[in-house]
Amino acid sequence: MIPSPSQQMPTTTSIGRLHVITDTTVQGRYGHAELAELAIRGGADTIQYRSKESDFLLLMKQAGAVAEVCRSANVLFLVNDRVDLCLAVNANGVHLGLNDMPVNIARKIVGSAKVIGGTIRNPEQLAHAQRDGADYVGLGPLFATRSKQLAIPPIGLEMVRRVASSASIPVIGIAGITASNARSVMEAGAWGIAVIGSVCAAADVTAAAQQLRRAIA
Repeated sequence: MIPSPSQQMPTTTSIGRLHVITDTTVQGRYGHAELAELAIRGGADTIQYRSKESDFLLLMKQAGAVAEVCRSANVLFLVNDRVDLCLAVNANGVHLGLNDMPVNIARKIVGSAKVIGGTIRNPEQLAHAQRDGADYVGLGPLFATRSKQLAIPPIGLEMVRRVASSASIPVIGIAGITASNARSVMEAGAWGIAVIGSVCAAADVTAAAQQLRRAIA
């Protein structure tokens, strides 16, 4: 279901601590909306829809279903990469990678009410994202991961410390984060964490989210 203008997503711009990125390539048991619902039960306070499908109508259907779940739970809902899809399903915002639409251009399109996150890997990119109007940054890859192919080697916790020390917006650590290392990411200065496989590919999605939530509490 696609949210209508009279059925707005939550307007909060508070960035959550546990971001779960829905993915159907690391597992095939659940669709995006099911993953979102199970993760939210476990304590996820931000859901990001991620799909590399090219069929826009399919993307709208899937993202719209996730939007419905998030709206019902009053959880922040972001769309990965696609500004057009963010607007089409009235998501709370969009997360943009380094090769996606620049943050400053996206801001002109979506306006001030939408959340925009940007991927960064170092303090210089943080400064650029802040200058361009990002509401938060996703910093990574922190650790090795099997959820996606990494473009660069893991940057580690020292980079979290360097970036967090100069950040004026929330820093969300991403890649290879599990219940066993999530706390170390927070202690290094991150505001929160974003995960794919450690929740979506877990035997029990809700329990995995609960473990992560406890780890970062």
